[in-house]
Amino acid sequence: MAMSCKDANRAAAAAAAAAAAAGGMDNGKYVRYTPEQVEALERLYHECPKPSSMRRQQLIRECPILSNIEPKQIKVWFQNRRCREKQRKEASRLQGVNRKLTAMNKLLMEENDRLQKQVSQLVYENSYFRQHTPSNALATKDTSCESVVTSGQHHRSGSQHPPRDASPAGLLSIAEETLTEFLSKATGTAVEWVQMPGMKPGPDSIGIIAISHGCTGVAARACGLVGLEPTRVAEILKDRPSWFRDCRTVDVLNVLPTANGGTIELLYMQLYAPTTLAPGRDFWLLRYTSVMDDGSLVVCERSLSNTQNGPSMPPVQNFVRAEVLPSGYLIRPCEGGGSIIHIVDHMNLEAWSVPEVLRPLYESSSVLAQKITMAALRQLRQIAHDVSQSNVSNWGRRPAALRALSHRLSRGFNEALNGFGDEGWSLIGNDGMDDVTVLVNSNPEKLMGLNISFANGYSSICNAVLCAKASMLLQNVPPAILLRFLREHRSEWADNNIDAYSAAAVKIGPCTLLGTRVGNFGGQVILPLAQTIEHEELLEVIKLEGVGPSPEDAMMPRDVFLLQLCSGIDENAVGTCAELVFAPIDASFADDAPLLPSGFRIIPLDSGKEASSPNRTLDLASALESGTAGNKQSNDITASNGSTRSVMTIAFQFAFESHMQDTVATMARQYVRSIISSVQRVALALSPSHLGPHAGSPLRTPEAHTLARWICQSYRNYMGVELLKSSGEGSEAILKALWHHSDAIMCCSVKAVPVFTFANQAGLDMLETTLVALQDISLEKIFDDHGRKNLCSEFPQIMHQGFASLPGGICLSSMSRPVSYERAVAWKVTNDDDNAHCFCFMFVNWSFV
Repeated sequence: MAMSCKDANRAAAAAAAAAAAAGGMDNGKYVRYTPEQVEALERLYHECPKPSSMRRQQLIRECPILSNIEPKQIKVWFQNRRCREKQRKEASRLQGVNRKLTAMNKLLMEENDRLQKQVSQLVYENSYFRQHTPSNALATKDTSCESVVTSGQHHRSGSQHPPRDASPAGLLSIAEETLTEFLSKATGTAVEWVQMPGMKPGPDSIGIIAISHGCTGVAARACGLVGLEPTRVAEILKDRPSWFRDCRTVDVLNVLPTANGGTIELLYMQLYAPTTLAPGRDFWLLRYTSVMDDGSLVVCERSLSNTQNGPSMPPVQNFVRAEVLPSGYLIRPCEGGGSIIHIVDHMNLEAWSVPEVLRPLYESSSVLAQKITMAALRQLRQIAHDVSQSNVSNWGRRPAALRALSHRLSRGFNEALNGFGDEGWSLIGNDGMDDVTVLVNSNPEKLMGLNISFANGYSSICNAVLCAKASMLLQNVPPAILLRFLREHRSEWADNNIDAYSAAAVKIGPCTLLGTRVGNFGGQVILPLAQTIEHEELLEVIKLEGVGPSPEDAMMPRDVFLLQLCSGIDENAVGTCAELVFAPIDASFADDAPLLPSGFRIIPLDSGKEASSPNRTLDLASALESGTAGNKQSNDITASNGSTRSVMTIAFQFAFESHMQDTVATMARQYVRSIISSVQRVALALSPSHLGPHAGSPLRTPEAHTLARWICQSYRNYMGVELLKSSGEGSEAILKALWHHSDAIMCCSVKAVPVFTFANQAGLDMLETTLVALQDISLEKIFDDHGRKNLCSEFPQIMHQGFASLPGGICLSSMSRPVSYERAVAWKVTNDDDNAHCFCFMFVNWSFV
């Protein structure tokens, strides 16, 4: 009887199964591995997920249990295993993203509900004002939308609340009211919140950021997701000095437990002044920590005042007592781990106590949001990121150690800038000019570890530190652009010709170098060390090459290293303070090595506020003396033109032997004044009003128009084709087309050592420089050895024929980054009299390697 097709298939399958059982494989199509074989393969996979052919064969020889499996089948197993691992990681990532999106959706829905309540309240108030006189309207407030809503116009602790005693019951009453008012701001409509300019909420953003509109003082609010448990979040946020760089100290003077399991703390807090022109702020606070019925953790605080008959804190010298209105943190656990956090910061910083030109810093809710509210969220996100990346190496150092280094730099700069007497600082009399303030500190604790030894046997014990500091007003130059220039082009502000005073001071030790170019150095190399998640802050090591410690050591130059903190270099960020702070370090780079930070801080001022002086001046002292009377018209014009103002503060520290105080003080004054002069020159050059629509653009310079015409004309004469596509008539159109040309075009001088004199935007981007610093870069410096050989061989042809074509290769930017280019064209640029004016190079299809 003939066998059916179905029976034949069953027989074939049975035969294949029998063969697989007997031989362990089925002709390369399928292998059923035993548990022992899988265990052996998994062991190798964890050692080497992608073994080579030789390693697979070695595995078969070493493991007899795998001898019946072909190397090809083992290769397939590893491919499948890597695929499963990739799928598992992707599934885990997608689950995390889904949890994050779910939490963000919940947060956005809550925010939408709050906004709907705010709209309802505003509609009601609008209707009410239409029906009543203004005097009656101010007396009534709708609270139907939110049971805990109270007016943000009347939160001053001394005017709204009845007197209390300092008993636990009295403090608990204040704490409960603080909690209610804080929640009304965090989740209700007590304050009218508007989205902070430039901050767009989203799953990958820092959070939902809002600032107050029309309330007492300045206020900011943030909502966000963090991958930390609520108790850990509260612990971090309570330790304000660890993340708020302007916080000098928070002293807990008393702790009282409450019946509901919470705690009441009495705190005294001090904040550094951001400039030399205003005193610091201090606060006398009550902080209340409690757990709500839904499991949320709340930390809220407010200022205490004598009108509440609570325990008082007398005024402290060099500080202005400011006020914290009900503020705090609402921390809710998130499903799947992490927390949803609401932050409210609400302060009255007593802006009346600072010069009028600085008041925007104390009256701006955006500044408060950047400095405190967003800083808190960034710290939480950074720590959560470090925890999740704990197995990833970070240049051999723990992330916490790197954060500690950056914090020490920032804190040391603030200490020098403020110069508090209780830290040992005392003022030195000026030299008849008030532009630079000099302080000296002989505090042994500050100088601990500053014993300095030189390789040549000379040693010194620095028993004092001197700080020279100054502030000035900058107009019409973006802080981020100026700071980037100061970071990348140290030679533009670091004085190379300090007189004999500096030579004498340098003998004291490397801590006096602080970026000064005593002697010559070959340049600077920036070595990245760490950066925050959003790259808003960079920690790096600066290597100054070939510094001569003193004139007599000029034949033996050495390298100097600086630890540098840079922040605020993103010109698109709103209201960000830009800082460049650095301190000398030795080769050991120990975590506990002493640091004497110096540097720059540039704080943007509100361009809508009136300036204190009608003139474009960088001298803030003269601006303060001139006042605002009679300047309204001029300042209105400035504001309407979109000008930007900022205040720059400079502080430099020098370690020295006390018997040389007068000499070092004179040197320090001169050095800071030379820096001020350099910054003025650089700021003027970078000012968009002087250079065209973009900082660094020469589109309004007559000489640039002529040069652009000569470049295009010479290219046409020597190459026989047009350099630019049809760009319209007129020199301005030619220059504009040249400036925006996609290839890097740059001119260099006709000298024995050619240096660059002009470059278009692509050329500046390629060299990573600006027009101001372009003249410091020589032609041969940007080429590698191969490129220099090609250039030397082609240079006579350029001189004789007027043009040459160079093969592709590698060159270096001013930041020592390698740049590849497909090819380069060089030609001689002649003027109207047919004389050689310069050489022009065009690098085609360049990119950073």
